[in-house]
Amino acid sequence: MQPRTVAATRYVTPLREGGSMPAVVEADDEGLYVLKFRGAGQGARALVAEWVAGEIGRALGLPVPEIVFIDLDPELARTEPDPEIQDLIRASAGLNLALDYLPGAVAFDPVAEKPDADLASRVVWFDAFVSNVDRTPRNTNLLIWHRKLALIDHGAALYFHHGWDGGAANAGNAFPLIKDHVLLPWATRIAENDAALAAKLDETKLAAIIASLPDLWLQGPDAFADPAAQRAAYLGYLTKRLAERERFVEEAIRARA
Repeated sequence: MQPRTVAATRYVTPLREGGSMPAVVEADDEGLYVLKFRGAGQGARALVAEWVAGEIGRALGLPVPEIVFIDLDPELARTEPDPEIQDLIRASAGLNLALDYLPGAVAFDPVAEKPDADLASRVVWFDAFVSNVDRTPRNTNLLIWHRKLALIDHGAALYFHHGWDGGAANAGNAFPLIKDHVLLPWATRIAENDAALAAKLDETKLAAIIASLPDLWLQGPDAFADPAAQRAAYLGYLTKRLAERERFVEEAIRARA
């Protein structure tokens, strides 16, 4: 798959509620995006997780905003008065990642909202598959936009790849942290959705998502191999996890019970 690439033309405002301080920026297509900085504290691995998990979610038919690659010119730092923002822009020069900005969206409130059981079940299955630790009542990473749910912020997914040597021995492990998922109370149809969701993620689809990862994001002190070998390792891990999904599916069903 070939992602769209845009160029940031104006820094609009920081989103300081995010741990890595993302920002709303304007791009050369006149659109507004939430930019995730490669130079932020979580590093390029967070962008890898954002792209891979986010595009897996979109392949599953889940409501994930469009994800684009975005080129950041370090000269944008000259117009910013905040030294912290200046440093972040300069450290992230080059290719970064951004999500379509959803104006007027509000945070999902698990007390006020009652999501559809099928959608909740599919989101729980997805987050268990990509090992997303960050969809809890404390930090839902869900928005309501035009009265519909939208899934954002997947930088904490694929947590296995931090300090990873490329192996896939643990790919079939359960995901006990699914017990903290904010949508678990409504996820009554996980088993019923399992086969249909898995069928949408064959090796060809996963390979296309992973092949789009830029070399720039697969370099650095924690890189265990060259970019091509890392892509192959991601594909091997996720393909094996899909084939051995019974454990994480059963764990999610048991956690809800």
